[in-house]
Amino acid sequence: MAIQAHLVELERKHKVLENELHEALVHLSTDDLRIVELKRRKLMVKDEIERLRHTAGETLH
Repeated sequence: MAIQAHLVELERKHKVLENELHEALVHLSTDDLRIVELKRRKLMVKDEIERLRHTAGETLH
């Protein structure tokens, strides 16, 4: 169950980053580097989620 709990936490982080990115894009004064950093972090979390799902799928077989 540790993998499942980690997945839930990563999905929560992904959603938070998605909201932060949305807010940054809405505000025209947001620095472009901030937007790039948010996108990079969001992608890293998404990649980790996919790796864990793949690993969890392999352990079930």
